[in-house]
Amino acid sequence: MRTLLWRASLRHLLVHPWQLGLSILGIALGVAVVVAVDLANESSRRAFTSFAESLSGRATHRIVGGPSGVPEEVYVRLRRSGVRSLAPVVERDVSAVDWPGRTFHLFGIDPFAEGPFRSFVTSETPSTATSLAPLLTRPSTALLAQATAAQLGLRPGDTFAVRAGTRHHRLELVGVLIAADALRARTLESLLVTDVATAQELTGGFGRLSYVDVIVPAGAAGQAWLERIRAQLPPAAEIVPASASAQALADLSRGFSVNLTALSLLALFVGIFLVYNTMSFSVVQRRPLIGALRALGVTRGEVWTLIMTEALALGVLATAIGLPAGILLGAGLLRLVTRTINDLYVVVAVNELVLAPATLLAGAALGLGGTLLATLAPALEATRSTPRAALGRSTLESRARALAPRLALAGVILLAVGVTLLALNVRSLGVSYAGLFTILLGAAMLTPAVTVAVVWLAQPLAGAAFGLLGRMATRGVTAALSRTAVAMAALMIAVSASVGVGIMIDSFRASVIRWLQTSLQADVYVSAPSLVSSRADATLAPDLIERLSAVPGVAAMGTQRTVRIHSPTGPIQLIVLDPPRGERAPAQSRVLALKEGDRATVWRKFAAGEVVLVSEPFAYHRRLGIGDRVRLRTDAGEREFPVGGIVYDYGSSEGVVLMGRPVYERSWADRGISALGVYAKDPHAVDALIEALRRAAGPEQDVFIRSNRALREASLEVFDRTFAVTGVLRLLAMVVAFVGVLSALMAQALERSREIGVLRTQGLTPLQVWGLTASQTGFMGLVAGLLALPVGGALALVLIFVINRRSFGWTLQLEIAPAILIQAVLLALGAALLAAVYPAWRMSTMALPAAVREE
Repeated sequence: MRTLLWRASLRHLLVHPWQLGLSILGIALGVAVVVAVDLANESSRRAFTSFAESLSGRATHRIVGGPSGVPEEVYVRLRRSGVRSLAPVVERDVSAVDWPGRTFHLFGIDPFAEGPFRSFVTSETPSTATSLAPLLTRPSTALLAQATAAQLGLRPGDTFAVRAGTRHHRLELVGVLIAADALRARTLESLLVTDVATAQELTGGFGRLSYVDVIVPAGAAGQAWLERIRAQLPPAAEIVPASASAQALADLSRGFSVNLTALSLLALFVGIFLVYNTMSFSVVQRRPLIGALRALGVTRGEVWTLIMTEALALGVLATAIGLPAGILLGAGLLRLVTRTINDLYVVVAVNELVLAPATLLAGAALGLGGTLLATLAPALEATRSTPRAALGRSTLESRARALAPRLALAGVILLAVGVTLLALNVRSLGVSYAGLFTILLGAAMLTPAVTVAVVWLAQPLAGAAFGLLGRMATRGVTAALSRTAVAMAALMIAVSASVGVGIMIDSFRASVIRWLQTSLQADVYVSAPSLVSSRADATLAPDLIERLSAVPGVAAMGTQRTVRIHSPTGPIQLIVLDPPRGERAPAQSRVLALKEGDRATVWRKFAAGEVVLVSEPFAYHRRLGIGDRVRLRTDAGEREFPVGGIVYDYGSSEGVVLMGRPVYERSWADRGISALGVYAKDPHAVDALIEALRRAAGPEQDVFIRSNRALREASLEVFDRTFAVTGVLRLLAMVVAFVGVLSALMAQALERSREIGVLRTQGLTPLQVWGLTASQTGFMGLVAGLLALPVGGALALVLIFVINRRSFGWTLQLEIAPAILIQAVLLALGAALLAAVYPAWRMSTMALPAAVREE
């Protein structure tokens, strides 16, 4: 009997290849999306971590300073006092002039001090000091990774140009860095090694170091060393663990990665609905067979084992396809993810997808686990039925309609649970996404009851409009509710996700546009090139500023300096403002959008240097309010600055502190300027002013001189690139839902073949078969699209006011464009009608004798 059971199972699967193939495709796509996003995130994270660790080497601590770095005399003084385990470093990201889009990480070192810290070469070279010696004996020389030099066609003795800030410099390649293994080769790929003096010349930081690496022994001796070093440091410097800065930068993109992962799970969520639909229909198709076998003595346990084994085989096949597909998709997503991280956080070169075993195992577990979970309900349904009930074709549909009210009640309960989770006063993204997916599951469980109600309301209208075929089309939806409801739920979830994410992106974009309109008041903006769009920390030369300010047609000029300051809570981005003065200069209150604070007094106190302002994300992440204090390390030591106001800012998810120029210059010796805001005497002659400013700048320095409009467009271009990955994931979720609808229609076409055959013998034409199928499918798509509107709206509210807030700390203004809602309904309707093409063709062309004999 057991052999007969397994042979019947195999025969059923082979007789329905389309049903089997669509099921495998749906879950495979879900697995592929999850694996692809996780691999892209993990590859970028590992690339950054490996690069940071290779630069840190064996250093345990790091001496850091203020905006200008660490004075070189600090290093000299420590060496003379007997502290030998020190290595000075000057680093910065620079552009490769001859290869547009290519960047190097400039790493200036002292070859004599490098031995104990880092090894850039293999044992094939006698010693690190010897291999790095040419850097000391010849000026403007550098080393590149062997693979990078070969890729760029460079050999020792060749020269190449790099851009650091506004100036170009030519370097001579005097050697290559030979990696010991493939992992080290990846970390060295973007490294440009020079000696400290050359790096200082490139960056313009003469007499300054970026930091000093330190090796401190463990135990009590190490603590004594730390105290000895701290005692000799100036107030502006401090010694911190070497991993602190790398961890701080890695934390910046964590929210971005978590959000991508959650969105990818949506595709798998929809795929699980597809598996449930497939296995449910598989049980329905074989109910007569299962009933007969049960009557012949097959036990409930054997039926359960059969169905769950089929699901396991389905999950194994789908996962086996989904994993390699995820690897291919991940290679494409990696470029988008890396570009976003480079735009918003930190420059990192990621050119190779890392196949993390944990990610592949997690993808396999999700694929198999999701498939088995989706099969539980159909398997239980098959084992609960008595042999007599199993022989009845309509039993399951009767139960499905009877179950709809109870599912609706469960859906309401899940909605309440989801809202409760979101209302908890916690900042956990895991809890937030648990609440979001609970709401989506609750909405899906409401779908059968809502469908029955909508069909009941629509049937008279459909009959009046289309006659008998209209009533048949609407009644057919509830007649096969066990399948149509699941397909509609999957389509509704996918479309609602598209609606919710679309509203969130539009709201975000509208908020950014309003913020840019408020904060960009100058006619022309001048800045040094920066590789990270959200952090313009390069400086303009003082003589350049003088020439630009003397250009005829300049009415007023404001300055901005962007630096990173160390604090007890980690690095902080500080923006220093010196507002313009003159007849066309706007009031400061018009330049910064105040969210919290006394508008009548905050600007006066800010200009007087009595308070600082903090951005909304900064205040949120650090739980700050008006009257609290921000502790920063100045050149005179740590100092507290009172918070006078909180401003809207969408330029940095980590948040920024804004400070007036006078108080900054009293606290730090840095006098650099990162950007200029230029106001034209004649606002209608901005183009002419830009040309005059470019002539004054001259060709020897690279500067960005852009109009107000051009800068806004560049900012929005970065915004659109940021959400490119989101658009890809939305599309993939829709593809999975489309497969689900197609699978349901294929299943229904197979089951209704006899019914359609009888109607054909009674005079129903092939064209009317097309009309009946299209009407029923279009009705399903229309209902799914309409249901997606409130669910998508709720999803948008959660994303905007909960997820986004807890991830980044921003407040967005809700913006609902009617076009998104119309597109959603049309998308659901179009997907359903497209999925109906093949089933309609098959039913309209089937052989009538075979169809009538089926049963």
